[in-house]
Amino acid sequence: MFIFFLIFVFIHIRVKKLIFVTGTDTGAGKTVLTAMLLAFLRRGGAAALAMKPFCSGSRGDARLLLRLQRESVTLDDVNPFYFDKPLAPAAAAGRGRPGVSRQAALEKIRLLASRCDLLLVEGVGGLLSPLGKGYTIRDLIRRLEGKTIVVCLNRLGVINHVLLTAESLQIAGIKEFTVAMMSVKKPDFSARSNARMIRQMLPLIPVFCLPYLGNRASTARAAKENAKYLKKTLARIVGNDILRMFFHRKKRVG
Repeated sequence: MFIFFLIFVFIHIRVKKLIFVTGTDTGAGKTVLTAMLLAFLRRGGAAALAMKPFCSGSRGDARLLLRLQRESVTLDDVNPFYFDKPLAPAAAAGRGRPGVSRQAALEKIRLLASRCDLLLVEGVGGLLSPLGKGYTIRDLIRRLEGKTIVVCLNRLGVINHVLLTAESLQIAGIKEFTVAMMSVKKPDFSARSNARMIRQMLPLIPVFCLPYLGNRASTARAAKENAKYLKKTLARIVGNDILRMFFHRKKRVG
């Protein structure tokens, strides 16, 4: 029976929607963007959930996501794999802790996805952060087959970081993704032209710029307020195909 259940979950998730939020590096703004997207979607009536399967050093990011959906999930739903050392999960697991298999990670993600219409999955670190034996964030993205968002900070060096991430995604067969550039408190001179250069070098990839959101952007209250303030930009990041699904559903219900 358990095997049939897993098959059902796998088939079911293929017809649902999933957004994977990855980044060019740790601290790129993945959690802030994921939290805003979650607040935006739930405020619009979507049955959306969010999770950060892997956390290392702290569960602060997972707790932020939990506060935005507390009535629907537990902390262990949001973050099933936690390591107390601030290391890549594969390295943390190598310090006397059992590793997490790729299959185990996929099962946790698909299980939560089966409980909602849209699941936001936030990665840890950058695209090639090792999660366990023989697999990375990129491997999860490729197997989950959802929409991919690459988050980065708009500062000197970001063009190289985005292009390397884009090349890595494309090598894995992931041709379509979106870039979300997060502004910093004190932008350097390159911030004026980074987005333009990335658009020129990746002409088929949507690139969006978000303003600096303040020191308290990683709080639930700020996520909700900023989701309202940036609703048009967030809608474009999510994409018309996903929003249209919820719009038509609400019209049918009404």
